[in-house]
Amino acid sequence: MKYLPIFFQIRGRHCLVVGGGEVASRKARLLIRAGAVVNIVAPDIDGELRDLALKSGGRELRSTYAANFLEGMSLVVAATDENTINAAVSRDCMDRNIPVNVVDNPSLCSFIMPAIVDRSPMVIAVSSGGDSPVLTRHIKTLIEKAVPKAFGKLAELAARYRDAVKKSFVDIDLRRRFWESTLDGPVAEKVLAGRDDEAEQLLQKKITEGAVEREGEVYLVGAGPGDPELLTLKALRLMQRAEVVLYDRLVSPPILDLLRKDAHMVYVGKRRAEHSVEQENINQMLLNYAREGKRVLRLKGGDPFIFGRGGEEIDLLAKEGIAFQVVPGITAASGCASYAGIPLTHRDYSQSVRFITGHVKNGVLDFRWREFVEDSQTLVFYMGLTGLAQICSKLIEHGKAATTPAALIEHGTCPDQRVIVGDLLSLPKLVEQKNVRAPTLLVIGGVVSLHQTLKWFGN
Repeated sequence: MKYLPIFFQIRGRHCLVVGGGEVASRKARLLIRAGAVVNIVAPDIDGELRDLALKSGGRELRSTYAANFLEGMSLVVAATDENTINAAVSRDCMDRNIPVNVVDNPSLCSFIMPAIVDRSPMVIAVSSGGDSPVLTRHIKTLIEKAVPKAFGKLAELAARYRDAVKKSFVDIDLRRRFWESTLDGPVAEKVLAGRDDEAEQLLQKKITEGAVEREGEVYLVGAGPGDPELLTLKALRLMQRAEVVLYDRLVSPPILDLLRKDAHMVYVGKRRAEHSVEQENINQMLLNYAREGKRVLRLKGGDPFIFGRGGEEIDLLAKEGIAFQVVPGITAASGCASYAGIPLTHRDYSQSVRFITGHVKNGVLDFRWREFVEDSQTLVFYMGLTGLAQICSKLIEHGKAATTPAALIEHGTCPDQRVIVGDLLSLPKLVEQKNVRAPTLLVIGGVVSLHQTLKWFGN
């Protein structure tokens, strides 16, 4: 982030606007909406701007700018068309640690003004850090359409009953669940329909009855191969509901950023020959958190039921009668191959696909290799980086042509994706030269020859 988004309390505080024209008036109106006492300094001050300042309790100072006007100011906006004056205001404020905004000049600002969607007391701010004002306005328009004005009334209703709910639900998680069901349920619908009295009566009834979900539940969710835009809508919704999150090494940082910020995060990732948490302990943790009444998210890279041990993790839950949901994710084979421009099936090259775990156990890969040599199929090896040389040599040994196209996809679907293409004979040496790091996916078969023509996503 270029800027830290904050909401600044300026109600009743003195603020200074340097400038007397239309732009200064626009900024003064915004400050006054937030309750500021606005003072204006400029040789010439527009009549409307003068009235705004006086009504807010501030002063008009018909003068050229001087540093002494900063005395007692909590915030300053420079809105003149004189670069030297704007620069002086910025410098003097920086020296005194007074927040300053110079209109249309981010380099002179200690804070910037975002585009605002006002649903008071709820306020939504959007900013590109000054890089793209047009895009910022576009996003603001989208939000204006998506967030009804009645949401302000809903926020006011919630504020009036905040203390009552706090007394009724001492446990913070139960309190959060109460508000989630209230703000996305019949109470909210009545407010949006303009039936405010009915909404308030229904809210009072919910508080009196203590109506809130108290049981724990587990969400087993596939996060896909890395690109956050490949998440399903259901996955994203449950990610925002979860109070506890157990996540794997293969879940990318941009996806973790989409989790609710107050969730308790537990890393249970695994690397080759290095298990952060043993599988049995993960299963037990899911059970224990659910028994405590928590909403538990088990977030796994790819799809939880394809080499993800998802079945093992919910087996104990099923035996113990714990509620759970399973949300499939785009598995690495589908996602990575698509982003590499390698169709897993193609009428001219492959009529079937095999998903195979390439995990080496005790230094050996034990497969029915003869089943893999048929040319009209695509082989996809998960976790095949360590065993790459052995996989290629075994396939050649059992009759697959050494010239069979093969590709190793590193960090598929992510910005740093690399696709290394060769054949069964050359690929191990090519990979050895490239300093490749997991996660990777190995694709073998005629379809790999289409990569050069169909690749579309970086390399």
